[in-house]
Amino acid sequence: MARDLIAALDIGGTKIAGALVDGAGKLVVRARRATPAREPGAVVMGEVRAVLEELAGSAQWSRVAAVGIGSAGPVDASVGTVSPVNIPGWRDFPLVAGVRETTGALPVTLVGDGVAMTAAESWQGAARGRAGALCMVVSTGVGGGLVLDGRLYPGPTGNAGHIGHISVELDGDPCPCGARGCVERIASGPNIARRALALGWRPGPGGDTGAAAVAEAARAGDPAARASFERAARALAAGIAATATLVEIEVAVVGGGVAGAGEVLFGPLRRALRDYATLSFVRDLTVVPAEMGTDAGLVGAAVAAAWEARLDGFAASR
Repeated sequence: MARDLIAALDIGGTKIAGALVDGAGKLVVRARRATPAREPGAVVMGEVRAVLEELAGSAQWSRVAAVGIGSAGPVDASVGTVSPVNIPGWRDFPLVAGVRETTGALPVTLVGDGVAMTAAESWQGAARGRAGALCMVVSTGVGGGLVLDGRLYPGPTGNAGHIGHISVELDGDPCPCGARGCVERIASGPNIARRALALGWRPGPGGDTGAAAVAEAARAGDPAARASFERAARALAAGIAATATLVEIEVAVVGGGVAGAGEVLFGPLRRALRDYATLSFVRDLTVVPAEMGTDAGLVGAAVAAAWEARLDGFAASR
């Protein structure tokens, strides 16, 4: 039987998703558990194993050629460990070794979740065919990954392109990562909502205080909501411009829940980018929405593993 599927995991602070992914990017089997993020590391790993066991129980498991993991970070692909900021029980946690206890001899590839999203967008999405790209997930956190010279560049540990922890405000608020004024501390969904509340925005009758509710208020003209999104957009623009200046990307792809705000985010982001991307070789940088949707992490983890294993069926769109 052909080994033409990849077992993929997408691990974050709220969910552990798994799938068997084929060479067209289709998820042929799915599994999912909630992440017990505040529990000890072994409990979290137990849920990862439960997802893998559900996948392994499918009739298609015999077709699996490799395993790809996209995890909240930081990750260290060189030794197979993860230390997600939003999963306190995992610090230098041996995730790859734990996965191998279930998957046996299959090769395992670990990348950060932003790198996984980048692999998906480079393979079939908004960065397809681009020689240089930064792809970003703007959600509960802010992550990213790079395409350089037309190839995914995860870096030695799988974290390259982690734009969320570029400091754009030298005396800004402390970030959970230990630095100050990080892009994530300003532009993530919870921090957009936090800023809007501090500026005087008040949620509607339903009491929703999430970034989506702030975006709805901004569309309706609420000044505090608009100001919070504009500040987030400037932080993103500063980080994108810094990245472009360093490695000469041609496009920034923005996905994640906050990107669902549409022009509430992208309008001020594109305007702010003109203030930061001023040198001749970055002036033509464009910002576009991601195309791969909520399955980008799974598809990207799969294709990153397929490229590592040199599976021909995943190579056509690279």
